[in-house]
Amino acid sequence: MSLSDTVIRRLPLYLHFLRQQPENVQNVSATGIAAGLGLGDVQVRKDLALISGAGKPKIGYDRLELIDALEDALGNRNKKPAVIAGAGKLGTAFLEFDGFDDFGINIAAAFDCDAKKTGYSGSGKYIYPMADFEDFCRTENIVIGIVTVPASAAQDVCDKMVASGIKAIWNFAPVRPTVPDGVLLQNENLASSLALLSSRLA
Repeated sequence: MSLSDTVIRRLPLYLHFLRQQPENVQNVSATGIAAGLGLGDVQVRKDLALISGAGKPKIGYDRLELIDALEDALGNRNKKPAVIAGAGKLGTAFLEFDGFDDFGINIAAAFDCDAKKTGYSGSGKYIYPMADFEDFCRTENIVIGIVTVPASAAQDVCDKMVASGIKAIWNFAPVRPTVPDGVLLQNENLASSLALLSSRLA
């Protein structure tokens, strides 16, 4: 199945909506999902048709079957192990967040160059020194790296991730590091997003 990035970005919204419905809700319609999420029903119907075919007339979709189809499309059944580099405020917040598991990502551990930060976090996950990074990633077959370090350290951390066999990097540092072909890189810039909101308010 080949889905565009824009469709993939909407699928977690549908999945979250369906999971939030009462257990006694058996069937849902594309129109109902669209109304609940404030989206166009034509777009929702097209998206769902790509992963689950058309709903039944006057019945819609079986909610649990649609959840299964969305999980399959997102690859949620295959848990992907991930690590966080940088146990500052953002990295720690990610480490404590329990919602990643719902979307097929298991945060195995975090790493930091500050020895004072090593030890168990509030969520019970361990923060290791960066010296242990490569050995841990190779032993645990880590495939996703989350970068929450300062800009000055981002390229070095990404290089370590690539050397450790990581195939996908989610970068929150305010810089665009380079990675070799074959390694996925998704850059997020929180400051730019906030600036955009602020400018639109003005």
